[in-house]
Amino acid sequence: MRLLQLTPGTGNFHCGSCLHDNALVRALRARGHDALMVPLYLPFVAEETAVAPDTPIFLGGLSVYLAQKFPRLRRVPGWLNRVFSSPVLLRQLAHFAGLTSARDLGESTLSMLRGEDGRQAGELDRLIEWLRPLPPPDVICLSNSLLVGMATQLKKEFRCPVVCTLQGEASFLDDLSDAYRQTAWQLLAERAAGVDHFIAVSAYFGELMRTRLGLDAARVTVIHPGIAVENFSPAATPPATPTIGYFARLHPTKGLATLVEAFLLLQRDKAVPGLRLRIAGAQTGGDLPFAKQLAAKIAAAGQSSAVDWLPNLDRAAKADFLRSLSVFSVPATYGEAFGLYVIEALAAGVPVVQPRHGAFSEVLAATGGGLLCEPDDPAALAAALRSLLLDPARARQLGAAGRAAVAQNFSSAAMTQKTELLLQSVRSRFP
Repeated sequence: MRLLQLTPGTGNFHCGSCLHDNALVRALRARGHDALMVPLYLPFVAEETAVAPDTPIFLGGLSVYLAQKFPRLRRVPGWLNRVFSSPVLLRQLAHFAGLTSARDLGESTLSMLRGEDGRQAGELDRLIEWLRPLPPPDVICLSNSLLVGMATQLKKEFRCPVVCTLQGEASFLDDLSDAYRQTAWQLLAERAAGVDHFIAVSAYFGELMRTRLGLDAARVTVIHPGIAVENFSPAATPPATPTIGYFARLHPTKGLATLVEAFLLLQRDKAVPGLRLRIAGAQTGGDLPFAKQLAAKIAAAGQSSAVDWLPNLDRAAKADFLRSLSVFSVPATYGEAFGLYVIEALAAGVPVVQPRHGAFSEVLAATGGGLLCEPDDPAALAAALRSLLLDPARARQLGAAGRAAVAQNFSSAAMTQKTELLLQSVRSRFP
């Protein structure tokens, strides 16, 4: 099959959707498919070599912004558009939170959902013009449903089915200001009619989006994300000191404040002698004030020497980081669509403690790799962490069970095989 994957980049940090899409395209290519990945909005950031390092960026964040704010700039000369879409320029602009923050993107979100009727129609035309000389795709894959405004025009041009992944966009839409939120959901439901099939990264998120968009159950298939399990391995021996770990974006929505408070509760109780907290993950310039605020809180409690801050680690360093942990937790404050970090920790044989909401219940039921606790409750999180830290044998048992389950059911190979079969089925049914 010839596949076209359209995926928004972040410019300067890793995101689960980017990692998922990059891994999938790489694996599909390895299976003999002609898969092309095209970055949108901002440069692509991948832990492995990006599968589209030389592909131009379309609907560049600056071009989309200018087309929205200044109607006369909707159709600029090609040479100027290439300047606006320069990866170097866009990486610099990515440090401005407004390019990715829902609170600042209400108007452009509505416009993008309107597709050929939106203010960025010229940008969509440029993408189509670039694709025309290439072999036509058999299937077009959209990274998330915020791109469904493109579906009608792409299907009309290339006469092939469009498949869209559902992987966490609900929180973005719900974070839009009151002036845009309801209209965005309505437009999304209308434009979803142009999509032939949806792939949900979890049963939880598939049902949430199916309900909110009014989708027939037959149009949504659950395929859990997978990882290269071989990139992760358990530590030969447990850490010399009991250690709690966090690896996700250093952002309030990922629940780091809850984890810090739970850690401080455990330190005050002196329940786990020698306890340490290790904090790692993506940190942008916009995340720095939050990180500094938490560091100040830790310092005020006299615990700075017991906490390691390790932002922006690469893949190899991440694997080493996970091996240094006794238990792992990212107590996100919202309903996470999946949580790739959970299966990465389990692949390293580290048990997890997660809040009882979103997809976490589903993932832990499927892996047996950890415990659930009440959401947004530092005391409940501290109690669950304490139970594993004081029972190393049980912690190792959970970690081993989780690693075995991830290797069997959450590998990149398993994800790719299921996706390949689904795309072939969708293609065969297309008129």
